[in-house]
Amino acid sequence: MFRSPTCVISSASAGSVSGGHAVDRYAEIGSFTKVLTGTALMRMAAAGVLAPDDPLERWLPQAPGTGITLRQLAEHTSGLPRLPPGLGLRDPYAAFDRDALTVLLGRLGRLTVRAPGAAKEYSNFGYAVLGAALEAAAGVPYEELLGTYVLAPLAVAEVAVHPSAGQRLCARGLFGRERAPWSMDGAILPAGGLWATPRAVAALVTGLLVERRLGEPAPSWQRTGELHWHNGATRDSSVFTGAMPDGRWVVIHRLRSSAARTDREGVRILLRTEPPTAASEPPPCGPSDAP
Repeated sequence: MFRSPTCVISSASAGSVSGGHAVDRYAEIGSFTKVLTGTALMRMAAAGVLAPDDPLERWLPQAPGTGITLRQLAEHTSGLPRLPPGLGLRDPYAAFDRDALTVLLGRLGRLTVRAPGAAKEYSNFGYAVLGAALEAAAGVPYEELLGTYVLAPLAVAEVAVHPSAGQRLCARGLFGRERAPWSMDGAILPAGGLWATPRAVAALVTGLLVERRLGEPAPSWQRTGELHWHNGATRDSSVFTGAMPDGRWVVIHRLRSSAARTDREGVRILLRTEPPTAASEPPPCGPSDAP
């Protein structure tokens, strides 16, 4: 029987892998990327580069009069729809580059499905816009500002836009061939295009949620009761991350498996795991020695 390659790291386990997964191979993390984008927003605000409640047009003048703020984009209350218009089918984000986003910015106010701030509407499109605003404010590309404001302060190295082919862990098709991942390095990158090793994701979860090394959790995290969590899914990859106030945390990554299944397993692990002892440490996160 086919087994989904799976990696589980938690406050109770340094790492459990099956089906050919590995803690030191890069995998797609999908919408967990939003956690890093939201954290970058708050870190840039703390550094005085911008303010979370800045109107979008302050940084993207191509989108005047929308009434949307950076915080609303981060909290999914901008009123923008889940996806940008005009996506393809086979590789949906391949044509959604910066030029395509710029065209949409000019009619952003007409693309909203409700008034900004009125209600929550989970939006990949909104995070693409937020990422463009952060780039404009920082004056550097997304990957560079992410390194400066989030990854370097946490000493996390194994996060990338384009990991080398030898370091990537991709799903395989019926005859064992590696399946080509979606193209997500364009305008959609800040919403879901990053790759990371599971141990790097674990270091991010512990640094951001357990140790709070960069301050209070960013508004990009989801909340259910006391649980802070975020998941992510692409065509072939799913991840769940979460942490409780008592220090319990978990990261689950799977290839070609239902995201809902991954989420449910993550919550079950958190609920049944005893709080960690003072000696518990997150797994190391240094340069990968994978081929």
